[in-house]
Amino acid sequence: MIPPTIRVASYNIRKAIGTDRRRSPERILAVLAEVEADIVVLQEADRRFGPRSSAIPHMLLEQQSDYMPAPLNVHMDSIGWHGNAILVRRSAEIRTSDIIHLPYLEPRGAVVAEVAFRGILLRVYGMHLDLSGLWRRHQASAIIHAHEQRRPMPTLLAGDLNEWSSTRGCLADFARHFHFAPCGRSFHAQRPIARLDRIMFSPDVELISSGVHDSASARRASDHLPIWADLKVTPAVSPP
Repeated sequence: MIPPTIRVASYNIRKAIGTDRRRSPERILAVLAEVEADIVVLQEADRRFGPRSSAIPHMLLEQQSDYMPAPLNVHMDSIGWHGNAILVRRSAEIRTSDIIHLPYLEPRGAVVAEVAFRGILLRVYGMHLDLSGLWRRHQASAIIHAHEQRRPMPTLLAGDLNEWSSTRGCLADFARHFHFAPCGRSFHAQRPIARLDRIMFSPDVELISSGVHDSASARRASDHLPIWADLKVTPAVSPP
């Protein structure tokens, strides 16, 4: 059986505040519709202050998209944890989902979900790492350790790593265990100069293609452009 292609995207939505300083979750959903990903990992998906409510209201997500959030049950009005959220197509089944506590200089966390989709089972991590290089490495180590405690499974990791280096720091730590999709420069949206956003995958996943979604809508919707990768689970991995 030929394994299906899955498109995964990562997008720092900046609390739905665009480069014109207007908050518009509708624009974020319009950009996601352009990307057409099956699984989306979001960063800065919650408001920063108060009850940390979702930057994309639940009702709007339900009415204007084909996505559902992986349930984290942390904040009543939130779809994320420290701004990290995982969205999947409604045709998918979320088997498990959880939060991962990270060491931090400033509050950070990661999220994880196991998703059954098109006959395969994937584990997906979402993250937004620290501005400090030392703390990024501590956080990468915590995520890798958490992954090693779980049963083997095809795995995707995505998020804003905040790493300006091309090969050093937390990138070198992750590279010992995972491959990187060469998506391209995604920050700043109006003039991309840095590859802060990354998609990684385990060796039993095959990369087909990857890139940055650079549309007129995406350049206005957030200060990051979404990145994407088309992936296949290798035939050696049995479906669930």
